[in-house]
Amino acid sequence: MSAVKDICFVGAGPVGLFGVFYAGLRGMSVRCIDSLPSLGGQLEALYPEKPIYDMPGFPVIGARELWQQMAEQASRFECEYVLGEECLKIERAGAVIRIETNRGAYDSRSVVICAGLGAFTPTKIGAEREADFVGKGVSYGVQSVEELRGRRVVVVGGGDSAVDWALALEGVAESVSLVHRRDAFRAHEHSVAKLRGSSVHLRLFQIVEKIEGAKRVERVVVKHTQSGELERVDCDAVVACVGYKMDLGPIKSWGLAMERNRIVVNEKMESSMEGVYAAGDVCTHPGKLELIATGVGEVCVAVNFAKVYLDPDSKAFPGHSSDMKLPEPK
Repeated sequence: MSAVKDICFVGAGPVGLFGVFYAGLRGMSVRCIDSLPSLGGQLEALYPEKPIYDMPGFPVIGARELWQQMAEQASRFECEYVLGEECLKIERAGAVIRIETNRGAYDSRSVVICAGLGAFTPTKIGAEREADFVGKGVSYGVQSVEELRGRRVVVVGGGDSAVDWALALEGVAESVSLVHRRDAFRAHEHSVAKLRGSSVHLRLFQIVEKIEGAKRVERVVVKHTQSGELERVDCDAVVACVGYKMDLGPIKSWGLAMERNRIVVNEKMESSMEGVYAAGDVCTHPGKLELIATGVGEVCVAVNFAKVYLDPDSKAFPGHSSDMKLPEPK
């Protein structure tokens, strides 16, 4: 059994990493557990090169660069990282909270769950022969922009990810087409306006009916949703951005109050289990917004009230970091 820590974060994505930093700021001993083999959470696992525009202080920053800078920020303080272990069970064990993983058990005096939206399975386009070309021109999101340099790319979808990737690939790929079944997008208004003024070829009211090629993707067959007309579009790559199916996995069986597959928290980010908090996409409360920026705010609230929970004589507000002397990043 590892040493008891003051606080344990479940999830090493951006919210968990900022929690590690803030808990160190509050003088707490820290552990962070993640089922993935590396830090970064969804930013690393799903879209490491995706540009992020809505983090304060960064006009634009890549997903991988963002989490790496957050990890560097957290490195000012000691933290025991436990990676590649899935949290299976959480329960109170006397004065501590015990987390059982697929490899061991870890005790802490408080817990903050920052597990994002759980495990993700990409939603398929539903095109004929789609499975034949996965890894051979068909991808779900973009892992490497450079691999698409000079290629003819078809992006499929109408949400933020589809719009952002279409814009990010403009000027990198030889050509970019965006296939969307409607003419309205589920994306930020500014991004949509930029898209409509870009060189991206918008194929609206169309769906990808079939993917063709010999050993790799060579073309797609698109179908107009209103006329039924079919058209072949030559391309080298198909980037599907039509969403992910979320699965919270074991978290659903932890006995916490849940609402629409999210952990219910109050204004202190407390869950229904004493000493257990949640922050980021995994939780819900009135006025919830699923953004990294709001998630890091939530984890600050969780850490500060966990500090008060562990030490009732402490204050929830520790003062401004600009008034503190911090150790240098390691």
